[in-house]
Amino acid sequence: MNRSRFGNTEVLVRAPQSDPRATPLMFVHGAYVGAWCWDEHFLSYFAEHGYCCYALSLPGHGGSAGRDRLDTYGIDAYVECLAGVIHALPGQPVLIGHSMGGMVIQKYLEAHTVPGVVLMASVPPEGLWASALSIAMTQPQLLGELNNLLSGARLALPALNQAMFAHTLEPARLLRYLRQMQPESHRAIWDMTLFNLPRPGRRRCPRALVLGAEGDSIIPPHLVRHTAREFAVEAEIFPDMGHGMMLDGSWQVCAQRILGWLDGQGI
Repeated sequence: MNRSRFGNTEVLVRAPQSDPRATPLMFVHGAYVGAWCWDEHFLSYFAEHGYCCYALSLPGHGGSAGRDRLDTYGIDAYVECLAGVIHALPGQPVLIGHSMGGMVIQKYLEAHTVPGVVLMASVPPEGLWASALSIAMTQPQLLGELNNLLSGARLALPALNQAMFAHTLEPARLLRYLRQMQPESHRAIWDMTLFNLPRPGRRRCPRALVLGAEGDSIIPPHLVRHTAREFAVEAEIFPDMGHGMMLDGSWQVCAQRILGWLDGQGI
């Protein structure tokens, strides 16, 4: 794995050992994490299958600049960052986004087009209100823990497990993830809740694969289906999986489906 900088942006890069496929993959992370979440499994998996893989850390996240002014960044700043990195790539990538990263991709598509997108447990086009209401009604304690994380407090390990995974993970692994997590921009959260939602009529709609997880407490399957309808595709919901799809114990099932879709699209 190479760790590169595109200006002030951290980008993790994994390349195949043989001649790469023509279309690279760009991975966009969700809230509270950075590019590191993709490097656990996905970057090496897709590089082994012939893709040049890039995962950026959005402004104020991971190793990118701006942590000290995180709350000044909204979704437009994240889109601008993504656009700048894509502009520097050797070719137009397929975009693969998780949770907040899926929302960033939806906003990016209002002014740009790409060969295809994969949205994993993405924030739906109507934003976070429906998600927050669902958590408040079914798991109010979890909602409180997530609000604490937004303000910079640490999640308890059981709360992290409940939020991200369908099954209990070993404490050492959970602790490693927790130590890499961080606060999220209040401005970005408000943008995704109310102030800067996608405008589907302006979206340049490419080929899309929309995925969700049956055990997802944050973006439950019915909200994944809302996103899929906007892209005129059927949502695919993985059983026995939680919100953290790229880190889940059954991550390979998700990765294999994405690989199969890419092959089916001739990408």
